[in-house]
Amino acid sequence: MVKMNLSSIRKIIIACFLVVFIFSGGYYLGAAGFQARVEKAKKILIVRELPPDKTNLDFSLFWKVWDTLEARYFDKTKLDQRNMVYGAISGMVSALGDPYTVFLSPKENKIVREDLSGSFEGIGIQIGFKGNQLAVIAPLPGTPAEKAGIKAGDFIVGLKDESKKIDQGTIGITLPEAVQVIRGKAGSKVTLYLTRDGMANPFSVEIVRAKVDVPSVILNWTGTNKEIAQLKLLKFAEETDSEWDKAVDEIVNNGKVKGVILDLRNNPGGYLEGAVDIVGEFIKNGSVVVIEEGADGKKNEFRTQRIGRLNDLPLVALVNEGSASAAEILAGALKDTKRAKIVGETTFGKGSIQEPLEINGGSGLHITVAKWLTPSGFWVNEKGLEPDVKIEDDEKTKEDEQLLKAIEILNNL
Repeated sequence: MVKMNLSSIRKIIIACFLVVFIFSGGYYLGAAGFQARVEKAKKILIVRELPPDKTNLDFSLFWKVWDTLEARYFDKTKLDQRNMVYGAISGMVSALGDPYTVFLSPKENKIVREDLSGSFEGIGIQIGFKGNQLAVIAPLPGTPAEKAGIKAGDFIVGLKDESKKIDQGTIGITLPEAVQVIRGKAGSKVTLYLTRDGMANPFSVEIVRAKVDVPSVILNWTGTNKEIAQLKLLKFAEETDSEWDKAVDEIVNNGKVKGVILDLRNNPGGYLEGAVDIVGEFIKNGSVVVIEEGADGKKNEFRTQRIGRLNDLPLVALVNEGSASAAEILAGALKDTKRAKIVGETTFGKGSIQEPLEINGGSGLHITVAKWLTPSGFWVNEKGLEPDVKIEDDEKTKEDEQLLKAIEILNNL
């Protein structure tokens, strides 16, 4: 087993909703029987010559369809060669049957990058797949989606946007395609058709888009005398480190703090390295946080590399079905090391790792490169992480039952 230092590893992402790291350098694309190069994002050059290592493949059908479309399709304005190339590449990637391995056109890639800044225009939901069905990972706090009653775990079976002339089901849709429909200018409307808790008939929710500005970390003080820190970690993004450090400084400088509640509910994930770094705030330096297992069975360990400022404080972690990917890594490490009680509901269950590349013309490619395991070797994929104390938040009450249980546990330590 190989031990990996955070300073030497590549950037990888582990999120249900796409996030991207800009990989410097070009990527010359030779696929589906053609070579395509976007020059200054204005002109596309198509060359039918096969790369040397693809000469044994027959792409005559591809070119026959291409030529037939150019010759016979009635609306010549729709024959955009660049979009046809992007469509062909998307089809090739989607043929793998992995909803998290995707090709992103420049427009889609731009949308993905906006999420890392924490500011965009839309309805404020994180989406992913349960099996092959598009699902809501979590509504973001204070956003139009949350205010409209969208819940973590809702299945999205249809999308409608009259301004975009879109009214479609979601079978076979990719994440970037779904995001393009859902995202839009503030003030415009989109309709989601949803099913919930196994209901037979879908229901529709029309939502007005807005400017969404979501932080990574929110610190609240709770308990009888406000002596318990509730650290809400909403995602693992570019700004997470600075926001996290500021919140931890406040906790450390509070001489009366009794314990910490790490709230990972509705956290869809993000950078794997961010999860490893934050775990280091709570457990012994050098401890295993997560194990990456590649296709060849080779395993790499990610270990903490910091002196944790909160490793002596009592800790409870909150999770629910909206806790995914990097959030599950964090909760899994705390659970396996017995550093914290995990309270709440079974997590989402996404156990794969994606490596993001930026390629020619501003487009992107996200590739599933490995699966990840908790320190004990457990793979959460499709199963999720079971909490130590299972408790649901009763929607019929105004109380946060999960938070109250966490406070109770800390008070009894």
